Amino acid sequence: MNLTQEKLNDHLLLQVVGRLDTTQSDSFEKQIMEILDQGHEKIILDCKGLNYISSSGLRIFLIMQKKMMGAGGQFKICGLQPSIKEIFDMSGFTMIFSIYQDVDEALKA
Repeated sequence: MNLTQEKLNDHLLLQVVGRLDTTQSDSFEKQIMEILDQGHEKIILDCKGLNYISSSGLRIFLIMQKKMMGAGGQFKICGLQPSIKEIFDMSGFTMIFSIYQDVDEALKA
């Protein structure tokens, strides 16, 4: 799993690549907490390179959503692969998160 970040307009774009499973979740959560502690108001998480997510990865997404909402910020997810989108649909996460096709659509919303 690899996480990169880039500033786009007034958003912080995070791109996650690889597998987000129990072996990667601690490292991912630590990186995410450091980013959230910096006080960004608008974050887009681009998941086009994410090819697997476990329940521990989903938990981190929920933590991100809760922290961003608590701070009055915006958290958007984009680029979900069909298999990941299916997990979000089945778990009800599509009703919790703002999900977009790609980065451009997330920026416009």
